[in-house]
Amino acid sequence: MTAGRFVLHAAAWAVVVFLMVPTLVVVPMSFGPAEHLQFPPNGFTLRWYGDYFADPDWMSATWFSVRAGIIAAVGATVVGTMTALALVRGRVIGRRILDLLIVGPIVVPHIALAVALFLVFDRLRLNGTLVGFAIAHTVLAAPFAIFSVLAALYRFDADLEMAALSCGASRLRAFWHVTLPLILPGVLSGAMFAFIISFDEAVISFFISDIDGKSLPRKLFEDIDYNLTPVVAAVASLLSVVSIAVLVGGHVVGRITARRRAG
Repeated sequence: MTAGRFVLHAAAWAVVVFLMVPTLVVVPMSFGPAEHLQFPPNGFTLRWYGDYFADPDWMSATWFSVRAGIIAAVGATVVGTMTALALVRGRVIGRRILDLLIVGPIVVPHIALAVALFLVFDRLRLNGTLVGFAIAHTVLAAPFAIFSVLAALYRFDADLEMAALSCGASRLRAFWHVTLPLILPGVLSGAMFAFIISFDEAVISFFISDIDGKSLPRKLFEDIDYNLTPVVAAVASLLSVVSIAVLVGGHVVGRITARRRAG
């Protein structure tokens, strides 16, 4: 290994370690027996995880986030797949403007987007509702689904689709039986990213929540301000585990799908 590659690898690992350190600190604190956050912990207990699962407020916020995440993932995947197909297969008028609109939710500060959504949703009475959360998170997650499907489509041999059309298949049947199975890993990756983005999003969730309808990150922020206990560390650890599990699951499903396609 050359000196340049060694320095590059060392820098990459340094960044990974820097990003992982907070998680490596929070997880042990969630098992500490003390009534307050303590690192390193002076013992081991599962009490705080038990308190989390036994608390109806925590469970309500958790299931609210899960439902909103699933709906947002489905919505972002459908919108992302259709948009990616239009960009690759169609002739879109104003393509550059559309490209800017697609990356808009990524480059626009979330605080600005949160204020705009709050004002719009307030008139539509969507603040604090599952539908409102699903719409907001679909907007945030759609660009990632689009990019994921676009990458799969650019690797896809369009001649296979044309062959199906020449054999008499409609565009819908050609997409369903030929295109979709071949780009499925990209579609699934987009869905996984969309779910994680929705499940972990905090800024917009804070603005469009209310007393009855709040997400898990919003509940987490509230307890950090008013009721800071190791339960917060337990919830943060579970959020990290869920995010990692979804990413790993998406990767495994994508690999299995790719192997079946190759076989």
